[in-house]
Amino acid sequence: MASELLKATDVSEVFGGLKAVSDFNVHIDRGELVGLIGPNGAGKTTAFNLFTGVYQPTTGEIVFDGKSIVGLKPYQITQRGIARTFQNIRLFSELTVLDNVKIAFHFHVKYGLLEAVCRAGRYFREEEEIEAESMKLLEIFHLEKQAGELAKNLPYGAQRRLEIARALAAKPKLLLLDEPAAGMNPQETKELMEMISWIRREFGLTILLIEHDMSLVMGICERIYVLEYGTIIAQGTPEEIRKDPEVIRAYLGGEA
Repeated sequence: MASELLKATDVSEVFGGLKAVSDFNVHIDRGELVGLIGPNGAGKTTAFNLFTGVYQPTTGEIVFDGKSIVGLKPYQITQRGIARTFQNIRLFSELTVLDNVKIAFHFHVKYGLLEAVCRAGRYFREEEEIEAESMKLLEIFHLEKQAGELAKNLPYGAQRRLEIARALAAKPKLLLLDEPAAGMNPQETKELMEMISWIRREFGLTILLIEHDMSLVMGICERIYVLEYGTIIAQGTPEEIRKDPEVIRAYLGGEA
């Protein structure tokens, strides 16, 4: 039986009198793959920023895995088990592909500062394990041959895959994907859909994604929330969302 992993209750975020999200209520059960859609400026990325501690809610409560995460810093929320990608790719461009992934594993290292400075104790063993696990992730995303290249030199689609690999290295319970198909061609999008479904099963993940590509959202999401002007106007299965008059008016358009 599914259990609730993330719940936002009556969340609002106000910037200088402007409400970016208002009375925002969502819940996501463990193992679900949920979509969050809406027109540009609807507040989707603001919601992600609230879930990851980039913003603190003006009002309301956000509970993850049974505990409030309001007031926690982003790195603390990552340690709790939420990882994300970004609408605009944010890799460490001057580091190698391998080092981009290794960095995320360091949220979970057990060796201390003194062991790292002296390169003693558990340091070497854990670093070897991190490198091996990082290479496994790069193989999954077909990036192992580029492990030694600088991240900035990867093609756009490969950078997108690397960002997802880095997020997985943080060993999340919940993965937030912010427009993962942005800038991809139809074939790359199809491959991405298959990859998202696969990593969900393989890693036992819960996934929440923002996406404008409706074929991707409708093709892999079990439930969808629709956001307009910072407020949830509809939620349901892909079939229910396709037929919802409010969604057609606000987002999909009459033809859809």
